[in-house]
Amino acid sequence: MEYVLQTKDLTKRYRKYKALDGITMNVPKGSVYGLVGRNGAGKTTLMRVVCGLQEPSGGSYSIYGVDYSDRKIAASRRRMGAVIEKPAIYLNMTAKQNMKVQYSLLGLPSDDGIDELLDLVGLADTGKKKARRFSLGMKQRLGIAVALAGSPDFLLLDEPINGLDPQGIVEIRELILKLSREQNITVLISSHILSELSLLATHYGFVDKGRLIKEISAEELEKQVRKSMKVKVSDTRALSRVLDKLGLEYEMISDSEGKIYGSISVTQLTTALMDEGCELLTVTEADESLESYFIDLVGGENVVETH
Repeated sequence: MEYVLQTKDLTKRYRKYKALDGITMNVPKGSVYGLVGRNGAGKTTLMRVVCGLQEPSGGSYSIYGVDYSDRKIAASRRRMGAVIEKPAIYLNMTAKQNMKVQYSLLGLPSDDGIDELLDLVGLADTGKKKARRFSLGMKQRLGIAVALAGSPDFLLLDEPINGLDPQGIVEIRELILKLSREQNITVLISSHILSELSLLATHYGFVDKGRLIKEISAEELEKQVRKSMKVKVSDTRALSRVLDKLGLEYEMISDSEGKIYGSISVTQLTTALMDEGCELLTVTEADESLESYFIDLVGGENVVETH
């Protein structure tokens, strides 16, 4: 397997405090790698070190197989784009003016491609509107457009949905998926909001107190976490009878709700309940499985958000 980023025993100290404590990780080419951890776990520090904004205190890392101490690392970094902590944009400029400044900083010979990038991130029609008047989601998308100047194929996004409203979250999610699937860009995305990462990530790295405690593919994770769905019905006794007949594991969590483990067709369940004179009122897929997995790894409660 080809890796875009690899770290080995990577450490970052601030006096006596270890922000990174021997992290070894591997980001496969073409993946959307979700870096999972609560605030203060070391996610931002890791990204800053990889981007060359800070020097590591120990260990090493490589980008496209080039060690960070190699003189050729600058060429590898030119294949990267990043939005760390907050979008690097000029609030008194329009989206297009921001892009022109970034093109100039990168020494690009012309403005070709700016309109296409703004269209890609959904900002083609902002015209003369200054960035200070953008919503937080629009600012994030402009920051991503700036990061995409120069056509990188590796993108680092630090908490890109933090503070966004639901619509903004959907827009960023769809953009990341488009970049991954249509532009073949490898994405390293950090977040403590697991419900969103679960919709994006092909691989995960779980970080706690500066340490990478688990690295796993989404496919492997899906085999390990316990899938369930919560159903609300008009008669839980009828629900019990149906689930017993189907041989499914379940538990009743209230007078009107049950939790079903494993996979079942909603159509099949609805039909079987109707035969018992029971109405299926709501069905909700449980989204706590990834959080539960993380809690089992690190211990404690409420360490990350699921919504």
